[in-house]
Amino acid sequence: MNVYTTDKIRNVVLLGHGGCGKTSLVEAMAYLSGITSRLGKVTDGNTVSDFGKEEQKRQISITTSVIPIEWGEVKINVLDTPGFFDFAGEVEEAVSAADAAIIVVSGKAGMEVGTEKAWEICDKYKLPRFVFVTDMDIDNVSYRQVVEQMTDKYGKKMAPFHLQIRENEKFVGYINVITEQAYRWEGKEVTECEMPEYSKANLQICRDTLMEAVAETSEEFMERYFNGDTFSEAEIRAALRTHVIDGSIVPMSMGSNILCQGIYTLLDDIVKYMPSPENRELAGIDLKSNEIFEANYDFSKAKSAYIFKTIVDPFIGKYSLIKVCSGVLKGGDLIYNDEKEVEEKIGKLYVLQGNKPIEVSELHAGDIGAIAKLTAARTGNTLSTKAKVIRYGKTEMPTPYTYKRYKAKNKGDEDKISQALQKLRHEDQTLWAVNDAENKQSLLYGMGDLHLEVVCSRLLNEYKVEIELSDPKIAYRETIRKKSDVEYKYKKQSGGHGQYGHVKMRFEPSGDLETPYVFEQEVVGGAVPKNFFPAVEKGLQDSVTSGPLAAYPVVGVKAILYDGSYHPVDSSEMAFKMATIQAFKKGIMEAQPVLLEPIANLQVTVPDSYTGDIMGDLNKKRGRVLGMNPAGDGRTTVEADIPVACLKGYCTDLRAITGGRGSYRYEFARYEQAPGDVQEKEVAARAGKVAESNADA
Repeated sequence: MNVYTTDKIRNVVLLGHGGCGKTSLVEAMAYLSGITSRLGKVTDGNTVSDFGKEEQKRQISITTSVIPIEWGEVKINVLDTPGFFDFAGEVEEAVSAADAAIIVVSGKAGMEVGTEKAWEICDKYKLPRFVFVTDMDIDNVSYRQVVEQMTDKYGKKMAPFHLQIRENEKFVGYINVITEQAYRWEGKEVTECEMPEYSKANLQICRDTLMEAVAETSEEFMERYFNGDTFSEAEIRAALRTHVIDGSIVPMSMGSNILCQGIYTLLDDIVKYMPSPENRELAGIDLKSNEIFEANYDFSKAKSAYIFKTIVDPFIGKYSLIKVCSGVLKGGDLIYNDEKEVEEKIGKLYVLQGNKPIEVSELHAGDIGAIAKLTAARTGNTLSTKAKVIRYGKTEMPTPYTYKRYKAKNKGDEDKISQALQKLRHEDQTLWAVNDAENKQSLLYGMGDLHLEVVCSRLLNEYKVEIELSDPKIAYRETIRKKSDVEYKYKKQSGGHGQYGHVKMRFEPSGDLETPYVFEQEVVGGAVPKNFFPAVEKGLQDSVTSGPLAAYPVVGVKAILYDGSYHPVDSSEMAFKMATIQAFKKGIMEAQPVLLEPIANLQVTVPDSYTGDIMGDLNKKRGRVLGMNPAGDGRTTVEADIPVACLKGYCTDLRAITGGRGSYRYEFARYEQAPGDVQEKEVAARAGKVAESNADA
């Protein structure tokens, strides 16, 4: 592949709802540009961008792939992203490396939730965007209806560049709004044709919108517009490019991916109207001078690059996908990773065409490529030189809130699973593996049930290890509500020295649920010698790890040793420790033990029309709504306290209620007493486990 300078590069991310046709659009682009000799199909599992086995099996995009397309003298780096919300982290990574976006909309389905999400993420990153409507080959698909939906939602900035021509319910051609010329497809060729009479009124509406936008680019144009002057095609295109780059105009076009219709003009429009990296701004920090480093994709500045994605594949190896932020990277360059404090030599530079690495001699500022086998590098790291150490801000990744307990299906696989998960986590920043030692469980966090399901499948198919997922154990606690006064005498005689420990203790609430216990002693007259006090406290330490009510950790207990007795020969630290453990069990059960459940502070952001449904659902889940706050753009954030146990499956529930338009986050707030039915259930479960254990014994 040729080397391209910054002005000859376009980095374009494809966004949209799952199943809208992003991958088949890439396939049509690849076919037209000569990368492939025939069109692959998602259903056949032979597309360029969906190369993973999981993607081919499920027929959906799971990871972001980069397909560099050479179109004339320009290279278009197309980033194909997943449309399913469980893989939102992949979308964030791709958008962070893009300079513009194409929002793909299925003409059959119309505007969907994924369309809205795509628009929001473009706003977040201030990306210029096109809208491309697919499925125009399907009977009764209305391009006009999609244009109206988008215009109703986003206003007059929507500007159709093309209008469809249909005959006998078939998509046969298009009208170029700028040139006011009609074209018809004759096989693979495009020929000029007469404009249908029914299209002239629509053309005039679209033309007027474009002319207004052009007029607003300068006072001179505005004056000419009001005087009834017409603009030349060159003037129109120059004005449109300015407006597209600043986001005040969003062009719309349409086509058929499977027939490769409308794709040629789309590629031409990407080159004409979408910005090259030199039109984008980027700044980092010079860590030596502590000053702002204005990179701005300037090839003449010091070398620097940002790792926006990592691929760790058992078959093709590890690749760090980079976007060159400044300078020119070449094979053999020494690069410095300040976060890892490692300097490494670049072996070879590549561009990845799906999973196919193509070696290149150099990458100019603004280009996207890959470096193989950078051992210390991770997603989010900045690569620069020791002479000029630069760091760029990391991509903000969504937080995973769906989690499951996991364990190895086969004993002895624990280490292999740990290593495999570590590799997957290098690829996927939204996958977390957490060891919950307190509750003796390993937890796997992801963006949703599908995400975790894919992880399990990848572990089995790629790393040959199998895990089982189950509902996590909720981190309940036990405490007491009343006071108790107990004694316990631990006495054993087995020939020779015996064991003797005798304690009298009071137990009462300490009022501090963040501390397991408070130990005090009020022993007088040496009834229990001071040298046994540490043994008593050790007995308390061991006891609070598993309470007598339902075997959960105990918190908020004050234990007072006030009396007891000892034997000059038989008393030992072990004896007093055992006496304390038994006294603790007895004392807690006599002090009205209760179960505490973890409460989370939940914030749910939804369109205003869903707030009633959300509050109703939260009430069913034992949530307490604390208030509502406007979140802007017709959205409201509902804040509530809710038991952590009731958040099980909330990701799926929220998507069902809002059609995927809602988002949520939560954090642990405090512990509160659990309702009686929850306590009874946990106590019964504990009793069942004890009975089962005794039966096995």
